[in-house]
Amino acid sequence: MLADSFSRKFSYLRLSVTEVCNFKCAYCLPEGFQTPAPGLAPELDAREISNLLHGFARAGFSKVRFTGGEPTVRRDLPELIASAARTRGFQKIALSTNGWNLRRVAGDLKKAGLTHLNVSVDSLDEARFARLSGRDVLGEVLSGVEESVRLGFQAVKLNAVLHRDTVDADWKSFLEYARKMPVSIRFIELMRTRDRAAYRDRNFSGAGEMQRLLRSGGWKPIPRSPDSGPALVYRHEDHAGTIGLIAPHSEGFCESCNRLRVTSRGGLRLCLFGEEDLPLRPYFESKKASEAIPAILQEHLRAKPESHFLKDGRTGLMNHFSTVGG
Repeated sequence: MLADSFSRKFSYLRLSVTEVCNFKCAYCLPEGFQTPAPGLAPELDAREISNLLHGFARAGFSKVRFTGGEPTVRRDLPELIASAARTRGFQKIALSTNGWNLRRVAGDLKKAGLTHLNVSVDSLDEARFARLSGRDVLGEVLSGVEESVRLGFQAVKLNAVLHRDTVDADWKSFLEYARKMPVSIRFIELMRTRDRAAYRDRNFSGAGEMQRLLRSGGWKPIPRSPDSGPALVYRHEDHAGTIGLIAPHSEGFCESCNRLRVTSRGGLRLCLFGEEDLPLRPYFESKKASEAIPAILQEHLRAKPESHFLKDGRTGLMNHFSTVGG
């Protein structure tokens, strides 16, 4: 397994398969997806992604998450997931989606080998959901979540970006949903991007208040395992689901980092808020070429910083999350 100069080990690949998104989220793409400037390289095709997966598996990666943009806009997404399932070494194959197409595609994705699913649901109130996402489709999204639970994925998680008024507007609804549904609801602190810095400053709320509410309501933290993600997860004996908090602005958040990111055009991003894309695409030309990926990754990991620089207002290349999948 690869390690950086701070002894962090890396086994988790987050792979963006497209920058295209069919939502208009207020904190990401409020004007909707815009056609990129001419001259950019095309997005990775299925053959390149297959070779990429082969190379990362040789480097000891055991989990891959397909992200975007919105991955379900790619018609070949089941093929990409099947490619990961066929690649020896990957044990967890995950997808992050806004859920609009989920009910239609969930069965095919599970048959292809998808094991874990994250769905963005920033509110359980129809009007507030529409305002935050730019789409009045909460019913379709929740129908897809329910279908996914029925299909028996190993884990179904709902991601909600935490806003200043989330506690007042949505807290009780999310707790009631977790009482009935065996899903993990995870609240994620709103992060600064270059395009939406002012929006973040107006709407930011730290996860501390929710942590206090959970503890006072009888929720107990679940002990973390060595391969736990960044969420601090709580369980309640009267609820089928769990609640998680992801606080990237907290002290020590980056200490357990175990992930690397590849953009939809083949750039390696050492950190979500990294300041350069390192070119990997030449190594995706063939399976033989991809066998050099472990050595290339180990070389690049020497430059991975100990932490992001959000506290200094530095967002790196992160104009908006659709470019690299969050």
